[in-house]
Amino acid sequence: MGDLYAVASALCFASANVMIVRGAALGDDDNGAFLSLLLTAGISALGWAAIGAARGFEPVTWRAIAWFAGAGVFTMFIGRVFLFGSVQRLGAMRGSAMKRFNPFFAVILGVLVLGETLSGGLLAGMALIVASFALLLWTSFRAREGGTIPGDARHLRAGYALGVFSGLGYAFGYLFRKMGLAEAPDAWLGAAVGSVVGAALFVATGLFSARYARAVRATFSRPNPWLVGAGATSSFGQVFYFAALNTQPISRVALIVSMEVFVTLALGAVFLRRHETLTPAIAFAAALGVAGTACILGG
Repeated sequence: MGDLYAVASALCFASANVMIVRGAALGDDDNGAFLSLLLTAGISALGWAAIGAARGFEPVTWRAIAWFAGAGVFTMFIGRVFLFGSVQRLGAMRGSAMKRFNPFFAVILGVLVLGETLSGGLLAGMALIVASFALLLWTSFRAREGGTIPGDARHLRAGYALGVFSGLGYAFGYLFRKMGLAEAPDAWLGAAVGSVVGAALFVATGLFSARYARAVRATFSRPNPWLVGAGATSSFGQVFYFAALNTQPISRVALIVSMEVFVTLALGAVFLRRHETLTPAIAFAAALGVAGTACILGG
């Protein structure tokens, strides 16, 4: 069942990538990120309450809540919000491939913060992920010059920058969440606290950013079916990920879920024909990124 949960997680994340592109055009203020935070908060809170009522609630400390809140700043706000922005600008295929930066930065933080040792497998994996990124950059700006992909150089640069910062945010967030789970081993509670913090930060940012404020208002005043679907599938992808971790080693789950990029390529080729084109270069870059992830997990 753990492997099936991991596969379901990959399918959900891939579906969310495609729905973001279908529902949020370049320049749109609302790309579904805020809605996805609200849905994750609701789903994870219900899961925490239901499991707690059936099996008993895990003891919780304020230190655990603080760690989970910190994880929410990085995973839910920087990680997920920036990811949605990256996919909106780069498209589902390139945006999904950019998620290989999550394990890349996780390795760096593991070495710098936890004192872990760099093995040959880790170095090889990091090199493959960098090569994947370089190939995506080269093909994107070459295609832009040829007029074969939408947007301009500014949107492409912003999309890739958001993707890199998203990976860095997720890596920091996973470190914080690991510390929180050591205090209170309740992944549902961690997800609920983190998503609430992420949503609160989104609203707070709206006090200073007109774009974020318009996104919050649009979430309630003009619900977009595609973005509702993206938020729901992204939330369930997180839920299935946690469910898989309950029965399988984290390395196995992470490797299975990393296949999301190939599912995104397949779905994009079918449902995004008017928006994106699957090229050999994108497929090769995706393969490099997944190979890098496999090396890191095996290293």
